[in-house]
Amino acid sequence: MKAETIAKDLLKIHAVFFRPDEPFTWASGIKSPVYCDNRLTLTAPEVRNDVESGLAELVREYYPDAEVLMGTSTAGIAHAAIVGHLMKLPMGYVRSGAKDHGRQNRIEGRLLPGQKVVVVEDLISTGGSVIEVVDALREAGANVLGVVSIFTYGMQKGLERLAHAGVENHSLCSFDVIARVAAEENYIRPEDVRRLLRFRDDPSDESWIGAGA
Repeated sequence: MKAETIAKDLLKIHAVFFRPDEPFTWASGIKSPVYCDNRLTLTAPEVRNDVESGLAELVREYYPDAEVLMGTSTAGIAHAAIVGHLMKLPMGYVRSGAKDHGRQNRIEGRLLPGQKVVVVEDLISTGGSVIEVVDALREAGANVLGVVSIFTYGMQKGLERLAHAGVENHSLCSFDVIARVAAEENYIRPEDVRRLLRFRDDPSDESWIGAGA
C-alpha cells in the first residue's frame, strides 16, 4: 500500500487534521499543528480496508515468521484483530497496566514463551507507549519481531528511543509524506510544510507558530 494512498485516506476522513495557525495542545503540553485520531479509520470502510490490508502487507514483508499479533491498548486492539483475521493469525492485546481483579492479566490472549510476536500500533510519536508494550511482551517470554503502525511522526526522540530499546517499526505513512500530500491536496498551504517539518524536528521549539513563521 503506497504511503500517499494512506495519506489521502487519513486526510479525507480527518483522521489526521492540520491546524498550523491554531495549534492543538497535547496532554504533555506540547503545541502541535496536527491532530491524529486513527480510530476514525474504523468507521470509514473503504479507508479501513486500505489500512488493514496495508498493515497485513507490512507484516508479510518485514515479519513473515510472525506467529501472533498483539495490539496496543486501546487504539491498536481493533487493528490487530482485523489484521489477524486477514492473515489467519492469533491476536491479543497488552493493557497499559495489569488488571486489579480476576487473573490480573496485563497481556490478554494466549501467548506462549518463545512465540514470534508483531505489535500493532496506530501511531508512533515519542515511542514511549509502544516500548512499554514490547517490554511487557519480552518479560512474558515473547520474541518480539517488531512493530507495524499506521502513522509515524518520525520525531528524533522517538527514533532514538526505539533504537535504544532494539525495537523496529514500519509505518504505512509518515509525517513528511502526509504534510506533502496535505499541501498538494490543498488542506494546507505549500508554505506551511516547512513549518510542520520544523515542529517534527523539534516539538519543544514553538517558533513555527504564527503567520510569519
